[in-house]
Amino acid sequence: MRLNTDRTLRWVITAGFFVAFAAVWWPAQAARIKELASVQGVRSNQLTGYGLVVGLDGTGDQSTQAPFTPQSLAAMLQQMGVALPPGVQMQPKNVAAVLITAELPAFAQPGQRIDVNVSSVGNAKSLRGGTLVATPLKGADGQIYAMAQGNIIVGGAGAAAGGSKVQINHLAAGRLPEGATVERAVPTPLGQGGVLQLDLNSNDFATARAVAGAINEAKGAGNAQAIDGRVVRVRLPADAGELVGFIADIENLPVTLAKPAARVVLNARTGSVVMNESVTLAECAVAHGSLSVTISSTPVVSQPGALSSGQTVVTEKTDIAITQQGGSLIQLPAGAKLAEVVKALNSLGATPQDLLAILQALKSAGALRAELEVI
Repeated sequence: MRLNTDRTLRWVITAGFFVAFAAVWWPAQAARIKELASVQGVRSNQLTGYGLVVGLDGTGDQSTQAPFTPQSLAAMLQQMGVALPPGVQMQPKNVAAVLITAELPAFAQPGQRIDVNVSSVGNAKSLRGGTLVATPLKGADGQIYAMAQGNIIVGGAGAAAGGSKVQINHLAAGRLPEGATVERAVPTPLGQGGVLQLDLNSNDFATARAVAGAINEAKGAGNAQAIDGRVVRVRLPADAGELVGFIADIENLPVTLAKPAARVVLNARTGSVVMNESVTLAECAVAHGSLSVTISSTPVVSQPGALSSGQTVVTEKTDIAITQQGGSLIQLPAGAKLAEVVKALNSLGATPQDLLAILQALKSAGALRAELEVI
């Protein structure tokens, strides 16, 4: 197959500037099916558990503000045959209640190890140096699928003395690499009924048709059928021994993608604007100006005269200034290519926050031919 050296430009607006990224694709606008779709039934499952971390250096939960920690410790000790005298209130400082989360991968078998995350649910200052006591991890059905235990790795550090405190990163959460052992496997229905279903990552009829066409071209006509914009069904071989190899071949098939729908994504929190190559701009005129309000407050002390019965009063003097920069009417030419759209918008000299308002106004005026998505 001949290599295609066409370059596809991706433009990003950030910090008030458009930046172009050039990439070489093989073939142009192509991707493998494994990047476009997932096999139905092949998925991970979330596991959660509640446990205790012991061995902390006085940085555990405070019993008065987290009463569930000594209650959990007492219940654990009772299971181990240690009964506390009636009326005894434990106030340990080296124990913390934590919530454990993990993901059970597809096809995971009993005895295999998985990573777990540990997060404090009380007011522990730090989990550094702690050890997680054996904790069952349950799935959505309430069944135990793994057991977690081990020493916690915390990526932060901190020190406090004399009312001063220094902290780097987060100390109330940590991780246990391969800290849980799988106890129960989750059955994965793969290839039941002789049909494999591919679920596309995005709803697009052109992509579904392209995926089905690539499979039919490689495995024979009639093997794949696009049901809708997100589902493609594939007929599996009769021999069960060929199932894994058949799916592996399908996942690595290249698919030539159609031109996506024009879309502009606006991030109102960071001021970032991202648009794809399908965005076009009709001829229009834009007037851009900025308005700034400055408020300054200065304390003023009113001192009474000597031998008077007055009192010293502190007041504030407030100055408010409003500055508006004039904006001239700028004509933007029509742009059928992304480079032309970027050049036209850059001519406005607007800040990222101003671009958010300008793009929305262009959309309302019908000059921006794209879908706006605010995240």
